[in-house]
Amino acid sequence: MKKIALIIATILVLPITSFASTGDSPIQWEEWTDDLFQKAKRDNKFVILDLEAVWCHWCHVMDEKTYHDPKVVELIKSKYIAVRVDQDSHPDLSNRYENYGWPATIIFGPEGNEIAKLRGYIPADRMAILLDAVIKDPSPGPSVLPEINVKPSESAFLTSGQKEQAEIMHNAFYDKEQGGWGKGNKLIYADNLEFAMIKAQDGDKEQEKRALETLDKALILQDPEWGGFYQYSDNNVWNSFHFEKIMSIQAQYIRLYSLAYAIYGKKEYLDGAEKAASYLKEFLQSPDGAFYTSQDADVDKEIDGHAFYPLTNADRRKLGKMPRIDKNIYARENGWAISALTTLYSVSGNQEYLDAAIRTAQWIINNRKLPGGGFKHGEKELSRPFLGDTLAMGQAFLNLYEVTGNRAWLTEAINAADFIMKDFGDSQNGGFIARVQDKNAAGVFQKPVKQLDENAAVARLAIRLFYYTGEKKFKSKAELAMKYLASSDIINNKTLLSGILIADREMAQEPVHVTVVGAKNDRKAKELFAAAIKLPAIYRRIEWWDITEGPLPNPDVEYPQLGKAAAFACAGTTCSFPVFEPAKIADQVNRTRG
Repeated sequence: MKKIALIIATILVLPITSFASTGDSPIQWEEWTDDLFQKAKRDNKFVILDLEAVWCHWCHVMDEKTYHDPKVVELIKSKYIAVRVDQDSHPDLSNRYENYGWPATIIFGPEGNEIAKLRGYIPADRMAILLDAVIKDPSPGPSVLPEINVKPSESAFLTSGQKEQAEIMHNAFYDKEQGGWGKGNKLIYADNLEFAMIKAQDGDKEQEKRALETLDKALILQDPEWGGFYQYSDNNVWNSFHFEKIMSIQAQYIRLYSLAYAIYGKKEYLDGAEKAASYLKEFLQSPDGAFYTSQDADVDKEIDGHAFYPLTNADRRKLGKMPRIDKNIYARENGWAISALTTLYSVSGNQEYLDAAIRTAQWIINNRKLPGGGFKHGEKELSRPFLGDTLAMGQAFLNLYEVTGNRAWLTEAINAADFIMKDFGDSQNGGFIARVQDKNAAGVFQKPVKQLDENAAVARLAIRLFYYTGEKKFKSKAELAMKYLASSDIINNKTLLSGILIADREMAQEPVHVTVVGAKNDRKAKELFAAAIKLPAIYRRIEWWDITEGPLPNPDVEYPQLGKAAAFACAGTTCSFPVFEPAKIADQVNRTRG
């Protein structure tokens, strides 16, 4: 299909025109199903996948202009099965094709082989040429590159050379002129910022400068009226907004600004996190307490985000309509929200945030939980679960345990991790797959996706659970994820490696460890615990031992009963003298860790 190489290469992102409503489509869009390629093979048809997002402006434009064009419609009806998928509803497809942006257009042969993979808006005339060219010559085009075959590492740790290489990439990705990691689109890359803050706590002044510059500049992405964060800014500046507000951005920014407030003490960081949390409560929270998925950039085809969001709150309300909210409730997105709210609670002490997190967690348990400790994605239970949902909920449960000391949350985290290990682990090739494999998978789908961010998150969750429980099975699963991530095939071929660097650090050292000893109804014990969870440590183990509840889940330290509440800071085989005053906990932690 080399004849269309120039066409693919010249697909441009055009200036924003207007919002487009899907309306009645002349194309019969089908769902993504396990038997899709069986039907394609039976009917001798190609498959065109329109992978879109509910909140995506250019997806709306492409639907109105490209997929309503008579020539495009005619070609699709003649030789294609047209499939439209909301990428938020199908994390496995989103993971596989996320590098192509939304909308992503993928054309498959009847056997499930990829023929073309394109990103962004495709005008109707170019789409018609592409569709016709595929029919005439279905050989893979230049957009289809061979997949990297990853051979897992023998070691669960990065070599010194790999760490050096990954840090070089981390530093090279930083935009010294505009601030923030990455050029073109300006946003916070969570792993890069988190790694910079970790390095800053080690004493790296340059990383501290970069972290602060990124945090300061990214505040401009916050809607000044409603408080949610816009997805990103384009043109390599911070004030050319793409106005959609999606849960992944809200949750990450709430968490990161909360951590930054704990570390740097800048009130504007706490304000930013709390304003975003207020946006979640007012706009994305369902009446039952769970959270919706996103809010669109545009109101309708007459009022796009550029016209709507500069308005004051009062003027927005006067319109009587606002950008659409995607009211799907996914376990993954709610897990992210819970983790964000628990982090904000830990640094602010505002009980409202913890109450919201607990209410959300209970709703997801009641409505999305699967047998065995896992979680389905949405209301409709698909044939096979996704890793991301159970992973996000496992992280959320462990965060809830960390800030409450309630062992029921630790049990939920353990159950979620056990489900992940049983259903998603690849003991032969290393790592964890994004979705349980379909035994009848065709073409490229015979090879499951392993997403780097998810594997790093699995490693971080598992190693924390190892320290909280003492169970070696969790350490071995963290090693399974790291052996995949430490592969030279990944380190030498990927650019965003900061998440792997963080996971590697956490594998190599013990977390900050503070235990409060005292009754859960004791006022002084509560004060000590509140101070402990405010500690500016990203990697930590915070516990509350009430002797009436029996031994701690991992009783690796023997604490004395002193007759009054006390806190102990431990590192390795050494623990501090008892601390009785909340204000002294941080100093004792620093002394213990040397």
